[in-house]
Amino acid sequence: MALFGTDGVRGKAGAKINAFDVMKLAMAAGIYFKKTSKTNKILVGKDTRISGYMVENAMVSGLTAVGFNVIQIGPMPTPAVAFLTEDMRCDGGIMISASHNPFCDNGIKFFDSNGNKLDKSNEIEIEAIFKNQTMIDENQATDKGIGKSKRIDDVIGRYIVHIKNSFPKHLTLAGKRVVIDCANGAGYIAGPTILQELGADVIVIGNEPNGFNINDGCGAMYPETLSKAVLEYRADVGIALDGDADRVVMVDEKGKVIDGDKLMGVLAIYLKNQNMLKGGAMVATVMSNQGLDEYLAGHDIKLLRSAVGDKHVVSMMQENGINFGGEQSGHIIFSDYAKTGDGLSSGLQALAYLVQSGVVASKAFNPYESYPQILVNLSISHKKELSSLEGFDEFCAKIENAGIRHLFRYSGTENKIRLLLEGKNKKELEATMEEAKAYFTKALA
Repeated sequence: MALFGTDGVRGKAGAKINAFDVMKLAMAAGIYFKKTSKTNKILVGKDTRISGYMVENAMVSGLTAVGFNVIQIGPMPTPAVAFLTEDMRCDGGIMISASHNPFCDNGIKFFDSNGNKLDKSNEIEIEAIFKNQTMIDENQATDKGIGKSKRIDDVIGRYIVHIKNSFPKHLTLAGKRVVIDCANGAGYIAGPTILQELGADVIVIGNEPNGFNINDGCGAMYPETLSKAVLEYRADVGIALDGDADRVVMVDEKGKVIDGDKLMGVLAIYLKNQNMLKGGAMVATVMSNQGLDEYLAGHDIKLLRSAVGDKHVVSMMQENGINFGGEQSGHIIFSDYAKTGDGLSSGLQALAYLVQSGVVASKAFNPYESYPQILVNLSISHKKELSSLEGFDEFCAKIENAGIRHLFRYSGTENKIRLLLEGKNKKELEATMEEAKAYFTKALA
């Protein structure tokens, strides 16, 4: 089984993510980072799940065992770890988080010295070292070569200042009531602080992490909680983060979830109107709605599509000199401000647009009609190469001939296949989805 998935290493804490393997993975990563080391420092942050204590200590043990000095910064958003890795001149950064997964899971994400996520080839190299016990044994330090660690608790201030500076200085959030749901996760300090310092009347929920309640009925995975709070407090807008605060989901003043594609479309045009959109284009994934293509085309903005995953979005942005992109799920990247998806930075840009638009959120973020789209996560028994399934090509051709766009892909972390259908007729989509569910249930039994 491959160690790395679509976004780092992730799995059940105490099982796949256990102390022994984490320590060994830390050694492998340390050996990898040693090749280009300049400062002999590795930054380690985490979210708020209970297993973070175990994973963090195992990670520190492994890194110090191969001679690295470790800076532990405690609960911190994933984009903060990316930013601080570069800002504090570290050779690499490590975020301990399973993102939007429940508390019983955990994961590990790696960043290079520039705050960028490692690409697939880097991950393959670390995995090869992980499996080479002789190499790990030979690289363990002794005597004065063993590393040390220290905990710094106040670096979150650097990140808060950095994110605040992305908000236009001539604007203020005074007069705006904002509800923020921190998912009982890593953004529970930075998020409310930033909004309050920018002048908003802030209502905070999901800000009492206890190690077990991260993403539990709150945050970006459960926006209905935010919707209720927005209506209850008569707020102008709501912002929901996920467990590691690299994702944002927003709710308008009517309590309706703002479509992720529409949010990105509005922000792309907002950047273009300020002469800040580089490359004349934005990047989204194959999941994004065809309505986004047409909306952007009407404003002379190209839409490039990457594979699913914010890492792939960032890679395509860098390859094409583009500074804006994201996923409809809420990973939105303003590369002028962040190296990866950043829920707080993206939320602030949306709030800046809302202030300048002078209209309510339900109008500001609903500029076009999306094509009907259905997404189903289907539990399966086995993952097989899709192209090898009997009748797969014929089934796809039938769907395409009906004018329906499709995307079938496996989950990187679960025994599930994700089925996406998009077209102009919702009833046809619903009927086709039933066919798709029946087909894949039988083919992957």
